[in-house]
Amino acid sequence: MKIYRNIKISRRALLAHKMRTALALLGIIIGVAAVIIMVAIGRGAQKEVLSKIENMGSNLIVVNAGQVRIFAGRKRQIGNVITLTLRDVRAIRMQCPSVRLTAPVQSKKLQVKYGNLNTKTLVVGTTPDFQMIRNFHTARGDFFTDEENRASLRLAVLGQTVKKNLFGNDDPIGETIRIRKIPFIVIGVMQAKGVDINGVDQDDQIIIPINTALRRVFNLTYLNTIYVQAKDSQSINAAIAEVRALLRERHHLIRHNKPDDFTIQNQADILKTQEEATNTFTMLIGSIAAISLLVGGIGILAIMLMVIRERTNEIGLRMAVGACRKDILMQFLLESLMLSIGGGLLGIILGVSGSLTIGLFTSWSASLSIPSIVLAFAFSLLVGLFFGVYPAHRASLLDPIEALRSE
Repeated sequence: MKIYRNIKISRRALLAHKMRTALALLGIIIGVAAVIIMVAIGRGAQKEVLSKIENMGSNLIVVNAGQVRIFAGRKRQIGNVITLTLRDVRAIRMQCPSVRLTAPVQSKKLQVKYGNLNTKTLVVGTTPDFQMIRNFHTARGDFFTDEENRASLRLAVLGQTVKKNLFGNDDPIGETIRIRKIPFIVIGVMQAKGVDINGVDQDDQIIIPINTALRRVFNLTYLNTIYVQAKDSQSINAAIAEVRALLRERHHLIRHNKPDDFTIQNQADILKTQEEATNTFTMLIGSIAAISLLVGGIGILAIMLMVIRERTNEIGLRMAVGACRKDILMQFLLESLMLSIGGGLLGIILGVSGSLTIGLFTSWSASLSIPSIVLAFAFSLLVGLFFGVYPAHRASLLDPIEALRSE
């Protein structure tokens, strides 16, 4: 009964100064909502990354020339290694039992022309198996065949961005574009793939046969990358071990006890790297948002101190008629808690609705997290308690006679 009576007194006192109460609530509301929205944005970014990794292809293994390191979440090749070749690709395909498909890749950004129009885009030389391994498919026209690759025909398949830049809404099939002044016939247009995990537009590229690319466009004999598809998800580790052993033997690294001149990554490695980056990002923005909760707590502290000064006479009167220090302490702690609970609940409503609005009406993804909502609310309660204890304790220590004398 005593607690219920204290709650009624606290509610009456808070409603008596609506503007001041609203300002105290505002800090907590903004803090809780900010935590929920920021964590939702971070989780949304993480889900987008996972989706893009899955979209790279199933059971994918990536063999890069040289040593590749991750800097700021993006791959960077250290040095220029020329040991990966088409023979390595054929050897992996024929001699590794856990491997289903392989696709060599050599690429470079080049100027491409069509009539009076030109654009700088990524020119990728590869084989038809690239489609299946990397989950690329044509939206219009065809992809080149193994026979056309062996014949080094000058055929090109355009990404959606290149098609738009060079042809607009016109049909590019059968038209001739020029790469380094070499004519290529457009035979297909790829389906839109969007941006990859490194922020690169996968539609801003032209895919041509690898033999044509190496002999006529790049004038090279080596590769940047080999994409390998394991037979199934259980065979990935076995495939990696087989590919590493084979390449070390072919590159004469075992005999001289040299380190690998290539880097092998699978989707699990890529996923782990990206998860670490997105988790760090989520924690950072969540921590920044949590600071606003502390600011809200300081607001509660300031207002409660003001309330105690204004209600000193009331405190003295209650103590004179029998209220003990514990009752006064509980009274002001309840007021502080009511502020933090009210602000926390309103903050949850604002945070959830804000997250849903961001997900629906912006290009950002937002994924609500129940643990973050619970944690934000719990933190708002702790803030209310922490910043309410000192004013409540101070009120309970007032001398009744001195309190009654105050005006």
